[in-house]
Amino acid sequence: MAAPLRKDQELELTIDSLAYGGNGVARLNGFVVFVRRGLPGDTVRARVTKVKRSHAEATALEVVEAGAPRVDAPCAHFPECGGCRFQDLAYEAQLDAKARQVVDALERIGKLSDFETEPAVPAESLFHYRNKLEYSFTQTPEGVGLGFHKAGRWDEVLNVERCWLTTDLGNSIRNRVRAWANEEGFAAFDQETHEGYLRHLVVREGRNTNQALVVLVTAPGALPEERFVAAVQTFPEVRSVHWAVNDTPAEVTNLPTKLLWGEEAIEEAILGLRFRVRPNAFMQTNTAMCEQLYRLAGEYAALTGEETVYDLYCGTGTIGLSLARAALTVWGIDSSEESIACAVENAELNGVTNAAFFAGEVGADVDELRDRAGPPDVVVVDPPRSGLAGKSLKRVAALEALRLVYVSCNPTTLAGNAKELVGDFGYRLERVRPLDMFPHTPHVESVALFTRGQ
Repeated sequence: MAAPLRKDQELELTIDSLAYGGNGVARLNGFVVFVRRGLPGDTVRARVTKVKRSHAEATALEVVEAGAPRVDAPCAHFPECGGCRFQDLAYEAQLDAKARQVVDALERIGKLSDFETEPAVPAESLFHYRNKLEYSFTQTPEGVGLGFHKAGRWDEVLNVERCWLTTDLGNSIRNRVRAWANEEGFAAFDQETHEGYLRHLVVREGRNTNQALVVLVTAPGALPEERFVAAVQTFPEVRSVHWAVNDTPAEVTNLPTKLLWGEEAIEEAILGLRFRVRPNAFMQTNTAMCEQLYRLAGEYAALTGEETVYDLYCGTGTIGLSLARAALTVWGIDSSEESIACAVENAELNGVTNAAFFAGEVGADVDELRDRAGPPDVVVVDPPRSGLAGKSLKRVAALEALRLVYVSCNPTTLAGNAKELVGDFGYRLERVRPLDMFPHTPHVESVALFTRGQ
């Protein structure tokens, strides 16, 4: 049967809910339409942008009848900037929508129903919560600009004066680097022509230590290193300054860096532990909610001091080290050698002697870990957005840990993994709790507890 819509058609739609990813969900005679910038409760005039057999996509052009609980968005760049999607939606509605997405995914994709859903954990701060931001350089009529990609555009960058997701320090560092770039007369890299020099700026902060790390990413070419260092040294919080060269068309910042000045890494403090943060090491980008996330993982792990714990996708060892105080041993594995170097360093830094970390792929190397460490009593996984993909799910399930704590940043992949863990591998989903680390964005974290046997 043909879809009841055609591309570029304009129609009125009433938004029922928010889908994971941030688009509104509307239905036309039962046919699902995902509406960009559609907020639950609103009736909008929308233009269809794509039609598929199962659904259509559209963009809201105007609100015909407002029904969503709106608030005034404080950011001057909203909604043009692609960093925030929901600054104008009341926070209670945001949190409710995210919690519903987690439960809906587990029920609809995972085909699960007999589990406890705990109340969503709200963000401690609605703004200024990020400890890491990546900016793109752009060329403007006034000179070099620095900011974020415009909403829905890969080829246009918005010059930002004040971002509400970072701190005053983060905003000041970005604005100083932009001023420095114009003082030097540099040009921003052009993604179409591949001409120009300046590509990205990465600013990382230790929110509990008041330390900052700066990475400048350029195309190949000479950098006036001393003058760049002098520009960011005006901030006493800056302890580490790096330079990376990207000689490919791809817009990436996860590159080898050269230390220009200061320490190789900065420190962050989480749950009373100190952690070294290098330019490319993974760490949760909301420090305050990271602490809540790890407390929740610890609660679900229910350690007594006698357990062998596997920390899979361990990053810099943050979860594993926070659990080590209540475990017999902790064994961590991650594919990033830089993150593992940080994890080993972090264990030494905190005097933790019952935790060990190794570089490797979960899908390929977890069997070798079991041969070395013995079978785990508790497994904690914090996989990337793609979830436990490929061989990873089967290898993790084959460990047959009595408790599996799954930290998820994507409810749809969590639900797919949960379906297999329960249906194919004898696990039971006991409880899940959504947690909001990124207000005003579509992202939602959750922690789920799977058990097997007694």
